[in-house]
Amino acid sequence: MEWAEERRWLQHYDPEVPHDVAIPEKTLPELFNNTVARFPGHPYLIFMGRSFSYREVKALADNFAAVLVGLGVKKGSRVALNLPNSPQFVFCLLGALQAGCTVIPFNPIYTEREIKHQLGNCEAEIMVTLSRFYPRIRQVKSESRLRTIISTNIKEYLPRWLQPLYTLFREKSGGDRIKVEPGDYHLPALMKKYGADPVPAVRVDPDFPACIMYTGGTTGLPKGAILTHRNLVANIVTFYSWIPDMKEAQEIGVAQLPFFHAYGLSTCLTLTAIYCGTLLLFPEFEVKTLLKTIHRYKPTLFPGVPTMYIALVNHPDLKKYDLSSLRICVSGAAAMPLEVLKTFEELTGCRMLEGYGLTEATTGTHFNPCGKRKIGSVGLPLPGTWARIVDLDDPDREMEVGAVGQMAVKGPQITPGYLNNPEETEKVMHRGWLLTGDLARMDEDGYFYIVDRQKEMIISGGYNIYPREIEEVLYAHEKIKEAAVLGLPHPYRGEIAKAFLVLREGETMTEKEVLDYCKQELAIYKVPHQIEFRPSLPLSLVGKVLKRLLREEELARQEQEEDVLARS
Repeated sequence: MEWAEERRWLQHYDPEVPHDVAIPEKTLPELFNNTVARFPGHPYLIFMGRSFSYREVKALADNFAAVLVGLGVKKGSRVALNLPNSPQFVFCLLGALQAGCTVIPFNPIYTEREIKHQLGNCEAEIMVTLSRFYPRIRQVKSESRLRTIISTNIKEYLPRWLQPLYTLFREKSGGDRIKVEPGDYHLPALMKKYGADPVPAVRVDPDFPACIMYTGGTTGLPKGAILTHRNLVANIVTFYSWIPDMKEAQEIGVAQLPFFHAYGLSTCLTLTAIYCGTLLLFPEFEVKTLLKTIHRYKPTLFPGVPTMYIALVNHPDLKKYDLSSLRICVSGAAAMPLEVLKTFEELTGCRMLEGYGLTEATTGTHFNPCGKRKIGSVGLPLPGTWARIVDLDDPDREMEVGAVGQMAVKGPQITPGYLNNPEETEKVMHRGWLLTGDLARMDEDGYFYIVDRQKEMIISGGYNIYPREIEEVLYAHEKIKEAAVLGLPHPYRGEIAKAFLVLREGETMTEKEVLDYCKQELAIYKVPHQIEFRPSLPLSLVGKVLKRLLREEELARQEQEEDVLARS
């Protein structure tokens, strides 16, 4: 038996955590309906002060399922959601699944080009969009398979007193009166029209596609990972089993992670739907609003990303708010700087658990155990999940303990592949294992450590340089608030490292200061060759630094400089 097959990590599980879990042979709507039957009056959503019980959300979902059937959808039809976190996103997703559809969440800030690509790939027939974005979707409708666009205004599900006052995403008051073209509709009118229709009961298999979740597109065009009902349910059940003190119908979660991302969909929306928690919905991330909401509603569960925690620990009024209700703080989607983790825990008293996952794995594959975490590690494989480190050039060869290679994972949460993209599917699926593209290592106890993205590794003068290592050093400096390091082409060395820095408020720093500091902490070949100070770094809605944009800016600048030199 090879060392990876020993599952050496099992001995470090918390005592109450099972080594494997049984995945229910149920779909997401079936499990949600079970929750509604047991806890009909329990609050499921709280949105800007308005509460929605499980019974109310089910009624809205059933109503939307009837809408879809009335519009002619069939089992397997694809429904796109171009919405921020909102009651509409939740009940439209649950209703579409109830009608036997596959749901495709869209990033609401996508450009026309990105919308065209995703619509062309997923071939959605119906899209529900925020009214502000209706004109943009209408522009590309004729170039896609979309036959119906449904417009909704965020104000429709706000507390009644707030509706005339509140403006989101600069929507004009009365945005529900935006004129729609023939064949398109306003959501309230459709809900009213089909409100008395019977609830469709379309049966699908657990291996039926529930969602198509698009990867971030850090390299090339985004790819649509197919996530089945089994994938989603498995991810929820294993995560719930990992936190022994999670209590059904007692947890309150903070949902500021966008639902169009697998992390937000799994750890917020679907987890709560099955285990009867309450979700505090945030359509966008704003630090002061988040602090006020935590202070008022006393949530217990906070899944976030490093940039959110960075924003919290740097907020000048943090100590004015009571965050003591938080019991389970989770960090994922990007590497958590150690200094940020320590500072957050010192300021809040909350223990943070760092984990690891990716869209193709319905988010979660690894987590630090509650009792035996190792700071800097993404933890142990979740129950029923297998992981190993393989050679970068030969995925059949496993690396020794402690050696760096590519992370490979398998389990019930792993995607069957990319939609309409067999070539890319073949690249990442190898003999039942998902090749993640992340450089990692495993220690003697079975804890895993992410070294960096394989595609982000910098090769300079023959040396392998991992941007995350440099970023950790930069984050440890008291004047530096945010840091991003990437490799840029160099005629002699092949690549060089450049660091983009955001300083803390009121601080100043010179390039020489940064370089001198790095030389004290890093081998000389790892020290960045270029430093750039910026007021902010470009972030995705999930909170990841968009290194792709930084790289594109740099390459465009270099090309412009070369053109100037060529003409001089």
